[in-house]
Amino acid sequence: MSDDVLSVIPADPHWQPDRPAAERATTLVTVLTGGLVVDTDVEVDVDWYDAPSVVDSGQNLTRIRCPHCRGSIDLDWWADLVEDHEDGFPTLRVDVPCCGAATSLDTLDFDWPCAFARFEIAVWNPEPSRLTDEQLAAVAKALGHPVRQIRAHL
Repeated sequence: MSDDVLSVIPADPHWQPDRPAAERATTLVTVLTGGLVVDTDVEVDVDWYDAPSVVDSGQNLTRIRCPHCRGSIDLDWWADLVEDHEDGFPTLRVDVPCCGAATSLDTLDFDWPCAFARFEIAVWNPEPSRLTDEQLAAVAKALGHPVRQIRAHL
């Protein structure tokens, strides 16, 4: 069986909220994604990371492009990099394999979007599968920081 995961994360990959803000935002995301409905497969996980960790789109990821040369970056390179950093990335700086340019991982052009975070609210099999701009703004207000969403298929 496959799963869909909607992750809501701070826009800044290094930022973490305080506990009360995290609880407010988690409650709101849970309500917005059907997590309080009885007889649903929706589960909500809240994760805190010591270092920026990848929040990827799973099987939705089809392409990565370099922000410098616009060249394609091999998905196997990406998979190996993620596997080598299961405990997070001490730095997001990297030399891309296509042109050797030094860049930041959070500037790579992912299709479907991927990101990095030290705090994540992950909703498994949400209904609906994405939040509207207005809902994201409400979550950002509850969290006290701009947010973004990453949709994954696993």
